[in-house]
Amino acid sequence: MIVSKMDYLNRAKRFRTKKRLGQNFLVDSATLDAIIELSGITPDDTVVEIGAGAGFVTEKLVRCAKEVIAIELDEEAVRELEKIDAPNLRIIHADILKTDLSALCGKCKVVANIPYYITSPIMAHLLGEVDDLAHKNRNAVSEILMMVQEEVAQRMAAGPDSPNKQYGMLTILSQFWADVEIVRRVGSRCFYPSPKVNSALVKLRILDKPRLDLSDYKMFRRVVKAAFSQRRKTLKNCLYAGGFAKEKIAAALNDDKVRGEKLSIQDFGALSEALR
Repeated sequence: MIVSKMDYLNRAKRFRTKKRLGQNFLVDSATLDAIIELSGITPDDTVVEIGAGAGFVTEKLVRCAKEVIAIELDEEAVRELEKIDAPNLRIIHADILKTDLSALCGKCKVVANIPYYITSPIMAHLLGEVDDLAHKNRNAVSEILMMVQEEVAQRMAAGPDSPNKQYGMLTILSQFWADVEIVRRVGSRCFYPSPKVNSALVKLRILDKPRLDLSDYKMFRRVVKAAFSQRRKTLKNCLYAGGFAKEKIAAALNDDKVRGEKLSIQDFGALSEALR
């Protein structure tokens, strides 16, 4: 069945969007189709959809997945989702930040169109912190396809050569546990109501083990947090402000003028080990 952008737009306009929940419904049919294609869903897959909204993605997912678990906080949206006639659809009226994915499925793929103001908390909820090696949610997920603000997507996929403001804590969190790729940019006019910023689809392929083999992951987290705590200062000064001893910093750093955003994840790992 071919559904036009105007059909989705008219359906979205009938829905009472709630600004407090950051609701902007994707109404562009080409992007909706791209989500299904890019997610790589097969008939053997269980899919957890975060922020199912009015069900535009949901009604496509149920046609190609073994099971779709739609998690939605808004009660009105839940009533819309209940209109979808699909035996493989399970609707959960809940806050994703309070939901244990490992209790819902053995292994799943995640498709998410989330309020942009809680992107970082949701990322931490799905992946766990860098020192949380046995995080339940991450161990239940194989891949994540997430619609986020384009600026946030750039931060998730950034590297040491990216503009300074892009590379930071969210970069390390995302890439420590996953291969991260921006797979599609999405203009603001693809949504109703149209947000003031452009968006992007980011794909995260979850790793079987952390990107680095370290002796002390809590130390690594502490080093990274200190390094990005004061961007205008050198890494040496940031580490000192973070409680590291001057003599250890001097012994661990080859360049006392370098800033944290110029270190790769591997560099941070080596620094963390040296500071022990």
